[in-house]
Amino acid sequence: MTDATVPSPSGPSAPPPRAGRREWTAFTVLLLPLLLVSMDVSVLYFAIPALSADLEPTSTQQLWIFDIYAFIIAGLLITMGSLGDRIGPRKLLLLGATAFGLASLAAAYATNPEMLIAARALLGIGGATLMPSTLSLVRRIFRDEKQRSTAIAIWSGALAGGVALGSVLSGMLLEFFWWGSVFLINLPAMVLLLVAVPLLVPEFRDPDSGKFDLISVPLSMAAVLPIVYALKEFAAEGFELTYLVSMLVGFGFVALFVYRQRTYRHPMVDPALFRNSGFSAVMVLNSLIMFAMMGQAYFTAQYLQSVLGKSALEAALWSLLPSVAVLMGAPLAAAAAQAYGRRPVIVTGFFVASGGFVVLTQVGTDSLWVLLAGAGVLGGGVVGVLSQVVDIALGISPSHQAGSVSALSETSTELGGALGMAVLGSIGTAVFRNDIEESLPEGIPAEAAEAAGETMAGAVHVATSLPGPMAEELLAAAREAYTNGFNLAAVVGAVLLLGATLLAAFALRGVPAAEKGAPPVDHGDGSVDHGDGSVAVPPADQRTAEHR
Repeated sequence: MTDATVPSPSGPSAPPPRAGRREWTAFTVLLLPLLLVSMDVSVLYFAIPALSADLEPTSTQQLWIFDIYAFIIAGLLITMGSLGDRIGPRKLLLLGATAFGLASLAAAYATNPEMLIAARALLGIGGATLMPSTLSLVRRIFRDEKQRSTAIAIWSGALAGGVALGSVLSGMLLEFFWWGSVFLINLPAMVLLLVAVPLLVPEFRDPDSGKFDLISVPLSMAAVLPIVYALKEFAAEGFELTYLVSMLVGFGFVALFVYRQRTYRHPMVDPALFRNSGFSAVMVLNSLIMFAMMGQAYFTAQYLQSVLGKSALEAALWSLLPSVAVLMGAPLAAAAAQAYGRRPVIVTGFFVASGGFVVLTQVGTDSLWVLLAGAGVLGGGVVGVLSQVVDIALGISPSHQAGSVSALSETSTELGGALGMAVLGSIGTAVFRNDIEESLPEGIPAEAAEAAGETMAGAVHVATSLPGPMAEELLAAAREAYTNGFNLAAVVGAVLLLGATLLAAFALRGVPAAEKGAPPVDHGDGSVDHGDGSVAVPPADQRTAEHR
């Protein structure tokens, strides 16, 4: 029995083997955990009212129910990527799927806020193992450069689309079931993963990976978590000295982590990766494009609900329309990259995304279709860039470091997204507070004026307790102030992405073609040395058939 992942011996000039039906089937299975991990970021958006009525969390507990998942993922990505390179990404994926499934079950039947927070933390641990493992396996399964580019484009589209799908799916489930159902949807997918992956996906091991650096684990978490926390709080609460201190502490641990990687014999992240200017450039570009995506999403969801007055489910369904551009943009970007090269596609993607922000500068207080058009154009550009920068990062780095590279890419994604919400959100909030202060209706009580002047959601809430004419005047002023902030944030986003367009055009000039690797060597025992330090072990059913 022959399999595309485990080729027969070939001469020194033989091209890399092309993936067949088995590999594409395995890839389809690997998209499941990616979708679920990205969906779990947004799956609680509509469940909070029912959850709060049942568990009665405090405001602080409610915040941690939301945020602990993303914080744990961000803090553990580098650790899990490095661990996958050492024990094998398939093994880590199966361990993560088991943890994710059990944590989903615990979250669905949580009886108090503390139990739900703990379950969400375990979900974060599982998610941190699943995300780099899937991308690492994609890098190793698809050795043909064109096929790998197509697979990574689809992977990027699934990652971007999962967040939107999570909110819509949760809204639909809550129409018929209790809040815990939003977690139970993970279980069938995890069971399928645990059954299918051992049958379809070979394991890859690096025999020369060295010892796992336990000291770098807390250092990496201490470097990432305070920065992500500070950026998220800046977006939600505005500037406070505590958040600035948190960010400075994070940067201090970044310096310690970098020092550890440069001086330790078996670093968690190989410093040689960053000596390649192309690799460093794509990590920066990855952060910039996620800055744009999450910064736009921060405004769009609030605009649909608070400005246009859509219900949560209506807002989620409308937000699916821009996702069509995301799903179309990924394969189009892959085809264009194969025809014209990846650098032109990335440059074009940034330019298109900046055009999306330009459209968003024209959003008024009743501009649904302008909003959807701008978000769609921006989303199409984003996924075009995202798929290609990930492909470049994996292509120019050694295959046996695919897990670490995947984790670095996803960590830069987390940081870029948090920075986008913090910077653009802060701009929008500052404009809103300044404009509404000058437009508040006369006679509004001081306490109500203070609450209405903080956020758009606060103004909507205050309006429900005011007399009709005063409420309408307040809502009109708040909508105008909010769209003014949105418009200015879009201007800043457009300028930033135009700068990123120039950066991409300049910084990617010297990026070489993706490394194809040395010809594989069949050891005759079912394992195949790919010439890059990794060893692929075929699935059990294939080894049995070969021995027969």
